[in-house]
Amino acid sequence: MIDIRKLKELVKLMVENELSELDLRDQSETVTIKRGSDQEPIVYQAPAAAPAAAAAPAQAAAPAATTDADASADQSDAGLIPIESPMVGTYYAKPNPDSPAFINVGDAVSPDTVVCLIEAMKVFNEIKAEQSGTIAKMCVKDGDAVEFGQPLFMIKP
Repeated sequence: MIDIRKLKELVKLMVENELSELDLRDQSETVTIKRGSDQEPIVYQAPAAAPAAAAAPAQAAAPAATTDADASADQSDAGLIPIESPMVGTYYAKPNPDSPAFINVGDAVSPDTVVCLIEAMKVFNEIKAEQSGTIAKMCVKDGDAVEFGQPLFMIKP
């Protein structure tokens, strides 16, 4: 039986270092502690460090260049609901290289359907559709880096 003082120290360590999971093992004890929800982890991302003078011209030009592309994407995606990435990581369409993809365009999904994996910090996280519908569009390719909130799929309700 684990000592409650040790357990409290481990929880304090997790809070101080903003850890969501801790797994310790030795010959006599195994302890696994998880904090928070498995549904949507909170991801903190540091802003990219760039000189203000160099970043300003690029930022000013970027919206004008993407406006036409965004407008055409909005029209083609009208009525579709995005399945967004809940974290920063690497997107995988298959559970392993030899397996078929979790889903394809035209597949029906329910809220509990696993649609992909996202690897973050060497942990593979199953991403579920969280809504019902039919996959209308795949927005990322296998092995792509994804950002928090980035659309992975578009579904037709």
